[in-house]
Amino acid sequence: MVCALGASVCFGAATVLQAMAARAAAPVTEPSGPSGVDAALFLRAVREWRYLAGLALDGVGFLLQIAALRSLPIYTVGAALAASLAVTAVVAAWLLDVRLSGVEWAAVAVVCAGLAMLGLASGEEGEKAGSSALKYAMLGTAFAVLLVGALAGRLSGRGRALALGLGAGFGFGVVEVSVRLIDDLAPSALLTNPATYALLLGGGSAFLLLTSALQRGSVTAATAGLVIGETIGPAVVGVVWLGDRTREGLAWLAVLGFAVAVAGALALARFGEAPAEKSGAETTPGSGSGSGPEPGSAPGPETAPGPVPGSGSGSGSGTDPVTR
Repeated sequence: MVCALGASVCFGAATVLQAMAARAAAPVTEPSGPSGVDAALFLRAVREWRYLAGLALDGVGFLLQIAALRSLPIYTVGAALAASLAVTAVVAAWLLDVRLSGVEWAAVAVVCAGLAMLGLASGEEGEKAGSSALKYAMLGTAFAVLLVGALAGRLSGRGRALALGLGAGFGFGVVEVSVRLIDDLAPSALLTNPATYALLLGGGSAFLLLTSALQRGSVTAATAGLVIGETIGPAVVGVVWLGDRTREGLAWLAVLGFAVAVAGALALARFGEAPAEKSGAETTPGSGSGSGPEPGSAPGPETAPGPVPGSGSGSGSGTDPVTR
């Protein structure tokens, strides 16, 4: 549980550090036209110590995530990773002077309460070995994530962002399950295990879908889809097919804690990317009570979102928010 919470802290803090570095490295003006992955911005950002610190935190978080998945039920780790949104909110309030409303502070407390309940109720990881059918199912799901991305790209507005976010969540969920399905780290075993390719394809596809969702859609909708996709599906797989259980007589507490933690994370979905720093009399869109324009929800001057809490995959993002 300490590893799961540590991964959440690493991913949440990395989001803010990478966002700050990207904004510091962004040019004053950008050419008009459709936004996309800015390779030049990445090269400038990696010269910032905050960006490198964020990448280091992402790497540590991924290792902690793997350690947690090897000893805890998937539902507990998934909920803890979703809680990185609470970490991002608190760190943004501290470093970026972002005002959190009373409701958002309450959501942070709710996430903490849900994780405490999960910590008390969680048993050890399931003892069932993943079948070959499940490994190939994860590989098939990873390919399906790419298909979802192609179809969702034809939608517009919040529907597109939500669909892409859900697809990204399922991709990161594939990563969570695949870690449990890799039981032999010998090179020959890794190369012949379908779960290895499911992990790589699922993580890569999820990152691409989420980047696309945040560049052209609602941050809140995309992050909400991400949280739902990366928590519920993997939790069901862990319980039904991998034998994840709770402590004796505490199944009700685990279900309640899971629901509470995920609900709290959804309430903090606007922190799927760190809010912009205030400048003078300016206020961050969506700060305070949570009202106001959503990043990426309207044309005109906007914030092109980038890093999202490593979520379930632990992969840092190479595309960061650029205020323009």
